[in-house]
Amino acid sequence: MARAVVVAGVRTPFVRAFEQFTRLDTIALGTAAARGLLEQTGLPWREVQSIVWGGVILPSGAPNVGREIALDLGLPREVEAMTVTRACASGLQAITLAAAAIERGEVDVAIAGGSDSTSNAELKLPQSLVHKVAPVALNKRSTTADWLRAIGSLSPSRDLMPRQPKIAERTTGQVMGEAADEMARRNGVSREEQDAFAVRSHLRAAAAVRSGRFDAEVVAVARPGAEPVFGDTLIRGDASVEALARLRPAFARDGTVTAGNATPLTDGAAAVLLMNEEKARALGLTPLAAFRSWSYVAVDPADQLLMGPAIAMPRALARAGLSLGDVDRVDIHEAFAAQVLSVLRMLGSTSFAEARLGLSAAVGEVDDARLNVHGGSLALGHPFGATGARMVTTMARELHALGGGTAVLGICAAGGLGAAAVLEGV
Repeated sequence: MARAVVVAGVRTPFVRAFEQFTRLDTIALGTAAARGLLEQTGLPWREVQSIVWGGVILPSGAPNVGREIALDLGLPREVEAMTVTRACASGLQAITLAAAAIERGEVDVAIAGGSDSTSNAELKLPQSLVHKVAPVALNKRSTTADWLRAIGSLSPSRDLMPRQPKIAERTTGQVMGEAADEMARRNGVSREEQDAFAVRSHLRAAAAVRSGRFDAEVVAVARPGAEPVFGDTLIRGDASVEALARLRPAFARDGTVTAGNATPLTDGAAAVLLMNEEKARALGLTPLAAFRSWSYVAVDPADQLLMGPAIAMPRALARAGLSLGDVDRVDIHEAFAAQVLSVLRMLGSTSFAEARLGLSAAVGEVDDARLNVHGGSLALGHPFGATGARMVTTMARELHALGGGTAVLGICAAGGLGAAAVLEGV
């Protein structure tokens, strides 16, 4: 079986929604990331055979974002493409699908990643409007009287007011922030712990920027009629526990989740170049990392919605023949500080291991020096479809800089989903 290797990875700057990237939709952001990837590697564009893309907020007029990226880039028309959605794990899902296709010998070269633009999320009108107007609009024989009757049946409050968009579970109605608050209460995670973890994320991300760690990872994005965006805009190098402590709870009046210890709505994209290892070396490209394993799981959305990584990570480690103590880096998506800290508690819990994993002992404690070493989503932001590709990019580059080793990635996602992958340096 061929081995799929990560040859390169880049991302756009991550910026707050409705700011610098407001006029760039998810296709434009994805195209910018993929173009930056190809330009950085110098790969002849004719070598690309496939694009696998992840997204959550998909444009209704062109939901196959991957194919639109291929066309907008001007890649050969024969480059096939698809778009996948697995909530916040969409970017990782796209990458592991591409890796699996390479391992099966279906393709030798693929671009995989993800993007999302909250700034361009579509406002949805009530479905009752469609039910009342569509029969008239789609009927070529409709008369003026038919239109007047349809319009007369509309209620401004019930049929014409757009629905307020929110990240809520369809089955429970619970928004993610409420779920994070619940996890904090159930697992004994204090407000002080959450704020301290958020500050840690910002300070580590700021240190990574100062050291030049992200210089090759982040590509500038041109904007029509405006200056290009060269770097992330959400990292706060002056973050402090004292400042975060002054913020009010964002969801429950007595809650502990705030705007400071939760990820902001973010626009951005990330792209990874994957190849058959032999093909990469034949082209003179240096592999950074390869996948040892991955795992996708689900939990009851009504019971600790964001706990999936505590199950997916041990399963991916077991498939790779590793324990938590064996890996050199642990990278967990920081949707909320409460969620990460809850996952860490469960990894260190014997009762959780027995009840949920069928193990006789806890998975293990995570050494702080190995965890999210360059910060995470709390500081960088979280474009839903891009985060998995951002994490793979950062960890592949990290392992290459270390000269080898392994890393385990963990991602929580809406719907009670969890994802994990184990990377090894090449």
